[in-house]
Amino acid sequence: MPEVVLCGGKRTPFGDFGKSLKDVPGPDLGVHAATATLDAIGLDPADVDHLVCGNVMPVDQGGYFSARVIALNAGMPEDSRALNVSRACGSGTQAIVSAAEQILTGHSAVALAGGYENASRAPYALTEARWGMRRGEGQIVDTIDYAYRDPFDLSLMGETAENLSDEFTYERADMDRYALESQQRAGKAIESGFLTEQIAPIPVPAGRGETRRFEVDEFPRPDTTLDRLGSLRPVFRPDGRITAGNSSGMTDGAAFVVVAERGRAEALGLRPRARIVDWEVVGVPPRIMGCGPVPAIRRLLDRRGLGVGDVDYYEVNEAFAVVNLHVERELGLSREACNLYGGGISIGHPPGATGVRMTLTAMRHLETTGERTSIVSMCLGAGQGMALLIERLDRAPADRFRPSR
Repeated sequence: MPEVVLCGGKRTPFGDFGKSLKDVPGPDLGVHAATATLDAIGLDPADVDHLVCGNVMPVDQGGYFSARVIALNAGMPEDSRALNVSRACGSGTQAIVSAAEQILTGHSAVALAGGYENASRAPYALTEARWGMRRGEGQIVDTIDYAYRDPFDLSLMGETAENLSDEFTYERADMDRYALESQQRAGKAIESGFLTEQIAPIPVPAGRGETRRFEVDEFPRPDTTLDRLGSLRPVFRPDGRITAGNSSGMTDGAAFVVVAERGRAEALGLRPRARIVDWEVVGVPPRIMGCGPVPAIRRLLDRRGLGVGDVDYYEVNEAFAVVNLHVERELGLSREACNLYGGGISIGHPPGATGVRMTLTAMRHLETTGERTSIVSMCLGAGQGMALLIERLDRAPADRFRPSR
């Protein structure tokens, strides 16, 4: 079997909803991250034969053809191939997995895998207008709801988090404490340069025909306090536990990583940094979709004959703090081995890019600490869970990023 490796990647800074990236077309974010990835590792786009793009909400002209648009605009040859994938909040991870599958089956040797999201540019739709609105009022639909509502009962994803909280008795105070720690960890990761190293700054419109350099994630609030978090009202139920403070941020951004067959990567002069060991996807009840990482991680560990403690480091997407509390309780996972650099609550969660950001973080963590293995996992809207296991192949001299535990 071919050995599939990760050779490095880059991402845009993540922009807060309606802020710095709202005027940048979604596919352009992908082009920026893909080009920056190629430049960072010194890979000629002519040597890339496949591009896989994860995306949940196609926006702008070309959005439905994002993978092909990004591939050609990043300089890949016209005879290269392109694939769009969508697996809800795991779309970025699925892009990596789909690229690996192409390599394992001999259909690719060097691929760009990643994704983007620009929810700020998601349109409103007048769904009845095409065939004529005969009389009376028409309804304008917010297409963001297509991604953030459960497709079965149309409840918002935050309501499924409330369901998980009810079913397993998680408390608001614990969620807020988790959220505070996420913000503090992200602040330290920004200050140390850990997160900055991932980012390829991007020019954004600044008005009157001017541009400015956008280079730091816009969503983190490391100076928040437990009192501030506790003062926020529940968003989804009047007596609920889920607030804007203990939920992931709706952010815009893109991220890409090079996925390659190891021999081909080395022949091109690339440095394989980690290998893809295995992955797993499971289905769970949609009404408590946030439980998804638990069975996904369990099944992946079982497939490899491993226990939770046999894996050195975990990145579990912070869709809601209750998701991570559930992982900690059900798997016995220590918080000191998970999400040491912040997560969706602090950095934000653009579904097409999140899994790639988490993978880049896991790779760098392993190199920084000298640890060997990491699992990247997330829950998925409509009721799934996903987990990806990677193993470090090399260590880079980056002790300044060593996290304090």
